[in-house]
Amino acid sequence: MDRRCSTAGLALLLVACASAPAPPPAAAAVDPKLLAALRAAVPLNAIDVGQDPYSTWAGRTPPRAPPDTVCGVRFDADRIHYRLETFGSSVESDRAGFHVTHTGGCGACSTLQDLAVYMERPDLTAPVRRCGMQPGTIECIEALGFSHACAQIWNFNVQNTKRECFGVCMRSWMSGESSTKPDGALNECLQCDEDRSGPVFKTVAGRTRRNSGIRSSIPRPDEQVAHVVHDYVPGSPEGQR
Repeated sequence: MDRRCSTAGLALLLVACASAPAPPPAAAAVDPKLLAALRAAVPLNAIDVGQDPYSTWAGRTPPRAPPDTVCGVRFDADRIHYRLETFGSSVESDRAGFHVTHTGGCGACSTLQDLAVYMERPDLTAPVRRCGMQPGTIECIEALGFSHACAQIWNFNVQNTKRECFGVCMRSWMSGESSTKPDGALNECLQCDEDRSGPVFKTVAGRTRRNSGIRSSIPRPDEQVAHVVHDYVPGSPEGQR
């Protein structure tokens, strides 16, 4: 068989698997005014990614932030620009006049623009997978609404998972298995991504849905979802109370 035909066939198969419709996730509707306010806010100190962190940490696990660490956000007087800062605890954040936007340290996805994407899209597995199977992955991920830096770490995550989990994920996608097993455990593909790509992603991205208090289409135990209330955004219904 012509190698080019074989490669093209595999690519088509991957796209088909990635495009398979997922069960509609059960998620509460997000107020459009809150989403608009999040997207209108402008970060003054957004965090860049730089080179591929999976190469930097190859064979090693990045250090985890202490358990009480939080990422705080504080708006300037113009109620549009804001700063992000990592604190040792929510108490320290409050004392400095910041509001907790997620647990753990700040990172490339800690912007409020990225928070809006996480709130609006409970299922990111399928669209990001589709982006990973075509040219221009970063641009495709950015088109989902992410900031450029956050799209970068998502892209690095996708490429690392391809390297580390390709075979197991192909079997998962082709069988059409659900995200979780009957006992609640992640399927083999998602577990591989969690184990092989998750530690670096969480460290560099900073914000995840779980540490932002947001439930996704992947069922998670209550204790894995942080309790964070996003009532600090000027221009949103909550921020006007």
